[in-house]
Amino acid sequence: MHIGTLAAAAGLSAKTIRFYEQAGLLPAPPRTPAGYRDYPAEAADRLAFIRDAQAAGLSLAEIRGVLAIRDAGQPPCRHVTTLIETHLGHVDQRIAELLATRTALQDLHQRAQDVDPADCGPEGICRILTTTA
Repeated sequence: MHIGTLAAAAGLSAKTIRFYEQAGLLPAPPRTPAGYRDYPAEAADRLAFIRDAQAAGLSLAEIRGVLAIRDAGQPPCRHVTTLIETHLGHVDQRIAELLATRTALQDLHQRAQDVDPADCGPEGICRILTTTA
């Protein structure tokens, strides 16, 4: 199938598909006698996998690694499981950081409610954000 047909089927642009080829995620297809790319039907499945893997938070390098394992004839599920566990750990860490930031912002918001702007003097920059307020 031509790149335009594949792009429509995959919900991607032709430019994205060419990028995936250059990035090593999608094998270069054979060419027609006129020089057009002629993608096999399974290219749409591969593009759907790439899209889903990106939506799960995998980087293009990680996706390339998963595809390399599959292309070598091996099931990549253990590798994918390890990637997911790693990403889950990062997400959990980020959530903890965000919760700590939320708590700090709630404390600052409360401090802001207790500060009368008329009492803000010329000393310092802002009593709300300084720890000595």
